[in-house]
Amino acid sequence: MRIAVDVMGGDHGCGVVIEGVKSALNSNDRIRGVYLVGNRQDVEAAVKKVGLDGERVQIVHASEVLTMNDKPVVGLRRKKDCSILKAVDLVKDGHAQAIISPGNTGGVVAASTIRLRQLPEVDRPVIATVIPTPKGGFVLLDSGANVECRPFHLLQFAVMGSVYSREVLGCAKPRVGLLSIGTEESKGNELTLEAFKFCNSCRPDILNFVGNVEGHDLFAGRVDVVVCDGFIGNIVLKTCESMAAELFNWFKSELQKNPVRRFGALLAKNAFLNIKNRVDPDTYGGAPLLGLNGLVMITHGSAKKKAIKNAVLFAAEAVQHHINEVITDEIQQTYAKLEKDRLISPSTTTS
Repeated sequence: MRIAVDVMGGDHGCGVVIEGVKSALNSNDRIRGVYLVGNRQDVEAAVKKVGLDGERVQIVHASEVLTMNDKPVVGLRRKKDCSILKAVDLVKDGHAQAIISPGNTGGVVAASTIRLRQLPEVDRPVIATVIPTPKGGFVLLDSGANVECRPFHLLQFAVMGSVYSREVLGCAKPRVGLLSIGTEESKGNELTLEAFKFCNSCRPDILNFVGNVEGHDLFAGRVDVVVCDGFIGNIVLKTCESMAAELFNWFKSELQKNPVRRFGALLAKNAFLNIKNRVDPDTYGGAPLLGLNGLVMITHGSAKKKAIKNAVLFAAEAVQHHINEVITDEIQQTYAKLEKDRLISPSTTTS
């Protein structure tokens, strides 16, 4: 497999991205090659400094960068030679099977959706973010790509999230929950009530659907895939990220207030380090944009070596497990099941 990496969009320069790529290549010899997309002069200098072996690496020149300040669609129209578009086109033209980018998230979503198009029967691509918990973690989707959704979109998100959890994260039978304001079937708004019917119809053959889940269920180990629209999902994601960071700062401040607490903190140092490593977003590298003809992995703009390395490795794992083919097959099974149960007609359109 070959992977295209946009090396220009991150906050720390292309050198940090290339260090992560080097580490990933050293860890996985199934990756036949990597395209480093960016300003040739800058990339060549960084490759030399990092000491990246050129046998599995090819530089693709891009004269422009879509910055975090650029409006995605407008910026893509004005900067047609930007590194994000060049990376996406490598997949579109069949030269690579996956894209990694720490660049403008809206730009990555827009460019990938426009150029790659959705898989058969998939209406909307979806961002799937892994959020760690004491008992493992859960996949949250959508975590920001689709602010407004229809019930059938949430069902498709559930199927795609289940496939990703099973094929890439290794969860044998992912428990899928619909995020709502109560666990009862009658709780929720019009969107979730209708989505519940669809998801429940696909149980147990396609989805291991456990019903509605609430906020307090997320970290209790009761669910592996959490489904909601992108508006709610992004709020949940940002809240979890900021809460984790602030809790560590809070603990640190409290534990330094007197000698007894400092001594206790020293004794518990390894426990705190283990928890810190568990909640580190760099562990998963980034979030895949599922549902497109090509695997797209979006990382934080602040991503460093570890995050880039893991993003490349998770993208390679997804390609290796042919998740797009699996998603297509299970979405088609979903349509057939709903038609059989007369929840939709063969002529139903959902986009």
